[in-house]
Amino acid sequence: MLPYPKAIASKLPNVGTTIFTVMSRLATECNAINLSQGFPDFDCAPELRALFCKYINAGYNQYPPMAGIMSLREAIAEKMSSLYGATYDPEHEVTVTPGATYAIYTAVSAFVNPGDEVILFEPAYDSYAPAVEVNGGKCVYVQLKYPDYSVDWEAVKRAITPKTRMMILNSPTNPTATVFSGEDFRMLASLLRDTDVIVASDEVYEHLVYDGHKHQSVASIPGLAERSFVVNSFGKTYAVTGWKMGYALAPKNLMLEFRKVHQFNAFVSNSPVQYAFADFMKNKDAYLSLPAFYQRKRDLFLECLKGSRFKPLPSRGTFFQNLAYDAISDEKDYDLAIRLTREKGVASIPVSVFYREPPAHKVLRFCFAKSDETLAKGAEILRKL
Repeated sequence: MLPYPKAIASKLPNVGTTIFTVMSRLATECNAINLSQGFPDFDCAPELRALFCKYINAGYNQYPPMAGIMSLREAIAEKMSSLYGATYDPEHEVTVTPGATYAIYTAVSAFVNPGDEVILFEPAYDSYAPAVEVNGGKCVYVQLKYPDYSVDWEAVKRAITPKTRMMILNSPTNPTATVFSGEDFRMLASLLRDTDVIVASDEVYEHLVYDGHKHQSVASIPGLAERSFVVNSFGKTYAVTGWKMGYALAPKNLMLEFRKVHQFNAFVSNSPVQYAFADFMKNKDAYLSLPAFYQRKRDLFLECLKGSRFKPLPSRGTFFQNLAYDAISDEKDYDLAIRLTREKGVASIPVSVFYREPPAHKVLRFCFAKSDETLAKGAEILRKL
């Protein structure tokens, strides 16, 4: 037997276990209310479950087409046309993927070469930087301005160089719960006009936008649509995060390269789930009703928190509510999140983990995609701090 290498050079030396795994595991160990990881504690629509079972029992259990079944790709393209006036060819410009994180990783892998720069907005969802780094790219960060997490477009302009290959966007934004405006995207289109920068736009919370705000997709912005991947998630939309299903849309020339990577990675996505979604997407109210559904949960959570020493930050989208705790503790947010889980029985996410260096502000992120009872119980504990 050949000797095992004494040392292996990691491609991700600074990456440990994701904070979501850490906090959810701790919540389970402590029997705490889990307001940390972003998944509902309620079930999906019974009709969707029935459709899944229907296609399993009907024998749709073998490989589907590599890019996804055509009826689902057509439904996705029709939705993009209806909501955003964007035209995508289901044959060449829509690909069904095993989750949105996978789609972002695949887009990065298809285009980022060693030494290429990729612009990220910080705080950035924790899967973006590793996807860049494992492909040899360099992350360039533009920090969003606290406390409203607005974009400094002059900083974006300075970040763009001849080495910039890609920019990863996320709106509505996790973990900041902010929403990019149409003006934001027009500014971006202007900055990218004379470049070859590709945009990967993570839009998994597209239907979770509140207070009269409207989701702006890069698919509807001239100057962005032709250079962008739009990435979305069935799991977030239909409360089936465990099914790990999403999709990507992009112009034909970009999608061609995406599929080159996809076919040798996952190759296909779950077959009976695709047929179920294709049928279920005919019920447009299932996603059009989501803003009101989740805004009510956000408002319930905030109402139950009234009288607490937490300061709610604006939550215009996603199913997250950030709370500043300056008036409660001088602890680092990671330390406080651990202590609240162990001692008080409520799990959250420390926002500092989404930065390279911990910021001065003190913020915890809470998920309100939970039952009303769970939200009320969690808020009652937090109100007493």
